[in-house]
Amino acid sequence: MALVHYDEGLTMREARALYFDVNRFGADGGYGDAWVDFKLGPLPVPFPNTRARVRAVRYHDLHHVLTGYDTNAIGEFEISAWELGAGCKGFVAAWQLNLGGLFAGLLSAPRRTVRAFFRGRRSESLYGRPFEELLDREVGELRREMRVDGPSASPAAIDVLWLVLASLAGIVVGVLGFATVLVVAPIGIVNLALRRHRARSAAEAGA
Repeated sequence: MALVHYDEGLTMREARALYFDVNRFGADGGYGDAWVDFKLGPLPVPFPNTRARVRAVRYHDLHHVLTGYDTNAIGEFEISAWELGAGCKGFVAAWQLNLGGLFAGLLSAPRRTVRAFFRGRRSESLYGRPFEELLDREVGELRREMRVDGPSASPAAIDVLWLVLASLAGIVVGVLGFATVLVVAPIGIVNLALRRHRARSAAEAGA
């Protein structure tokens, strides 16, 4: 999917609506869905859309708008690294999901993932800030306030240390997550077959 430019004069509410539309997330971004799909290759593996996940993903979606990272696999790994670098505050679901994303990113796109982490270390995330107030802010204003486009600089020793610690934690979370995926993968296979059957039935009914 092509990257979208969000004009700096848009409010975050307007930019988020565009983000939802372009990515086909639905009018509410899927926040009200009972289940969400984790993509294991072509397999949509359903996971419960917990309250903790929704609480975190509302900020996560705003971060996509502000940082410019895509919603494809590599883009999600990048924003996972960026959020870890910038800090996830008390959002446990964000820490868990992002550590798994960091682990996957270091395996599949290590340079981009490391670069995103250090970019995050120079930035500030939105986690923990009053959410509704953020939606009325302008995109450009928040980008400058969060320093998402600040000048590049060589990482300090503390930044490298945080990357090492996050990577070690990511290995643990990633291995546990992979084991979980292996257990639920059969659900994804059945789920994909059912979706294809429903799509085929709908096409035949409309013919």
